[in-house]
Order: sequence, then C-alpha cells, then structure tokens
Amino acid sequence: MPDTLLLLDAYSLIYRAFYAIRSLTGPDGQPVNAIYGLTKMLRKMAADYQPACWGAVFDLGAPQKRLKILPSYKIQRPPTPPDLDRQLPAIREILTAMRVSIIEKEGEEADDIVATLAVYAAGNGYDVLIASNDKDFMQIVSPQVRLLRPNGKETVICDAGGVQERYGIRPDQVIDFLSLLGDAVDNIPGVPGVGEKTAAQLLQRYGTLENLLAHASEIPKPKLQEALMASGEQIRANRRLIALQTDLPLPVTIEALKIMPPDTVALAELFRRFGFKSLLAELEKPAAPSSGADLDLFGSK
Repeated sequence: MPDTLLLLDAYSLIYRAFYAIRSLTGPDGQPVNAIYGLTKMLRKMAADYQPACWGAVFDLGAPQKRLKILPSYKIQRPPTPPDLDRQLPAIREILTAMRVSIIEKEGEEADDIVATLAVYAAGNGYDVLIASNDKDFMQIVSPQVRLLRPNGKETVICDAGGVQERYGIRPDQVIDFLSLLGDAVDNIPGVPGVGEKTAAQLLQRYGTLENLLAHASEIPKPKLQEALMASGEQIRANRRLIALQTDLPLPVTIEALKIMPPDTVALAELFRRFGFKSLLAELEKPAAPSSGADLDLFGSK
C-alpha cells in the first residue's frame, strides 16, 4: 500500500475548531476552545488514517499574485476574532510538540502550497489526504488525492465520485464551475443569475468554460445568454483567481514531513497549562506493549 501524506489546511481546521466549541477557558481564564478542538481533531486524524507524513500549511502575508488580478480580493473578510487570535501562538506550540511540520511561505496562500505538495507527492507514489472544508481543493481531486471534509462529528472523504455526487461535474471541471459561480467569501463576483444547478448544467452540456463562452449566443434563455456574453472577461479573470497553483518551488521535501513521535514532555506541559485533563490522562496512560506506543500517544482509542 502507498504511504499517505496528510496535508492540513491550518486555518480551515482552526476556524472549524473555534466555532465548534464556543466556550472553553483554561485555568488562567483565557480561551482555549480552538486549541482543544484542533488538538482532538489532529489526534483523531493521526489514529484514523495512519499517515506516514503530515504538515500544517498556513497563509503568510498578502496574496500578491491574486491581488494584481483583483485588488479587492478577500478585502471584505472580517479580522480574526480576538478570542481566536490570542490562541494562535499556542496552537503553533501544540503543532510543534506534536511534531507536525508548520509550512508557510511569505506571499503565498496555503491553498497553493497544499496543491503543489499534493500534486508532487501524488506523482511520486503517495496517497494524499487534504484536510479542509475549502471546495477549491476539489479541482485537484484524483485517484491519488482525496479530501477530508469535517462535517459535524464525522469526516467525509471526498473523491472524484464525491465531487460528481455533490455538484454533478468532474474534478477537472471544478475551476470552470467555480469561475461561473464566483466566491462571496473571497469577494470574487459570479455571473448574475447563475447558481450551482445552472453552472453544472452548462458544463454538462458544453464541457469547458471556453466552449461555453464560444457558444453563449446560442443559449435559448435570453437573460442567461446576455449575462454570459457580458461576463466573459470577468469569468476568465475568475478562473485565474480560482485555479490553484501546483508548480510552486517546494517549500519542504516530503521526506521532511515524515511523522515522528510527539514530544510528550512538551505536550504534557501544554495540556497542564491549558487545563486539558482528559488529554493529559490519555498522554500519561502507559501504552499496551503490543499496540505501538507512538500511535497510542496520538489517541488511538
């Protein structure tokens, strides 16, 4: 069986943890909900999927390449909630103690770094799991690349069949699909009047965005025809914004992401500081001789 590389879209998981547990404070009265939720999430992923390598990828700095295309890109996003912002340094401490490599590069978005690592690893014999709720990653789904999408208490594994089931399109059509829809979260305008169902139907009929635009004048619905013909330049700009880069210089070798036993001393200190009594008890529980101590420390039970 191929080794598995688990890539963590850090901020996607951190925000998920923050909003999933709304009220939790440590002994000093400071919020620890995101720290706790993320720690539990990572321990469960390590136990469930047994990755050979893993890394947490962060955004760092302004996304200059996309801002050149659309100066208002992501401009409407609210600032990080103060209670979450205070937890970010401690989250990095947790990741370091768990020996999860932190990957970031000035001016590059996490999505592009994840996509580059995923495509490279898949081409070199790894199975790749991307832990994120970001639908943009569906564009790189392949037999070797799948998504782990947290959904309540469960995690949904999304492959090509999952993309087809969810949107009615293939992974190679996802960029065109999202270019038609736009993305309100990133301030990317879509085609007026085009929702998921219409976008999927158009791509099912015309195959690609360029073929659709070439035949826009043939579309029988006047308003849709007019909207598409008026939005061609914007749709193409959207495509450049939405398409993930898969050819960045590798920020780290895959070998450097090899999973290592956690620093249990550092983890125990952090768990005491944050008041994570149950996690501390699990950490200090002697491992069964036949179970493999390293995995047990990640919470195999």
